[in-house]
Amino acid sequence: MRKKTVTNLSKEQALNRASSLCSGSEHCTTQIEEKLLSWGISAKDADDIVSHLIDENFIDNLRFAKAYCHDKFYYNRWGRIKIGMMLRHLRLSEEEIVEGMTAIPEEAYLQTIDEVLRGKDRTLHDTDNYLRKGKLVRHLLSHGFEMELVLNAVDAYIEQR
Repeated sequence: MRKKTVTNLSKEQALNRASSLCSGSEHCTTQIEEKLLSWGISAKDADDIVSHLIDENFIDNLRFAKAYCHDKFYYNRWGRIKIGMMLRHLRLSEEEIVEGMTAIPEEAYLQTIDEVLRGKDRTLHDTDNYLRKGKLVRHLLSHGFEMELVLNAVDAYIEQR
């Protein structure tokens, strides 16, 4: 089912809807700008509304980056590379992305790599360690984990098997 796009909203109505949206969950400026434009708000009015929401602390890109990093890591089990790519896609600054990544503790990050690795290994039926290692590496890389960490984790896991 398609979502209906709301058109012909006044600037005040759009501000009220956007503030309501932002008070319910974290959003970045890019998401709100896109939403306002989809509602038929002009680009100038959308910039004014976003500026007002930032001034009133409804939108905070740094707060959004931290929440996004936390959620994508703990719930989706994504690595830093994939999270960073998605935040860049949302046009957040590198400083905001780096600060957001501080929401991911290093020990938990390494533990998650190991958990994702073990979970994937349970689904594999290959007896050849070379093939098994390749599949494990590709799987972890697709989750956005760093190559060096992935290779270290897979090598250690294959050795202990």
